[in-house]
Amino acid sequence: QVQLVESGGGLVQAGGSLNVSCAVPGSSFGHYYMAWFRQAIGKEREFVVSISPLGVTTYYSDSVKGRFTVSRDNAKNTVYLQMNSLLSEDTAVYYCAAADTYVRPTTDDEYDYWGQGTQVTVSS
Repeated sequence: QVQLVESGGGLVQAGGSLNVSCAVPGSSFGHYYMAWFRQAIGKEREFVVSISPLGVTTYYSDSVKGRFTVSRDNAKNTVYLQMNSLLSEDTAVYYCAAADTYVRPTTDDEYDYWGQGTQVTVSS
């Protein structure tokens, strides 16, 4: 079983920044397409961003484009999400997910492993 462990969530004021990370122990991290999703209370889970196994290709949702930046360090088995200019509507539990593929997943179901989530709260 592959474990994904998110960290770095917290409370921040609107306009502020926060960085969350997701560690994936094991030797296969460099083979995984990684993504961040989020789910706010009362809403469905929403795709945020994905990054290819070698970090060459990224894909952002329109709602975060220009404000969030995803990156990964395959030597540290970790993917990061830098969130800037945060808005109250960014408040959600953020989940990282991994797909054992080199082809960009286009649905949630294509992701094989999920983390437990980390809460991000943006106060207005």
